[in-house]
Amino acid sequence: MWQDEILDEIHHFREEHAKSFNYDLDAMFEDWQKKQAEGGREIVNLQQVKQKADEVKAILDSD
Repeated sequence: MWQDEILDEIHHFREEHAKSFNYDLDAMFEDWQKKQAEGGREIVNLQQVKQKADEVKAILDSD
């Protein structure tokens, strides 16, 4: 079977992360949220994006 080195690396990272939290999903999720907050990237609310797109579409359709 063909092996993808990138996927292998991702699986290894995920396994090490899970092991470091003793496979506690709540602790892992809390860690991911903390890292996300510290990352400084904007979190996009897809519902707001869809609403805005619908508003723009309505304006364009009215012309």
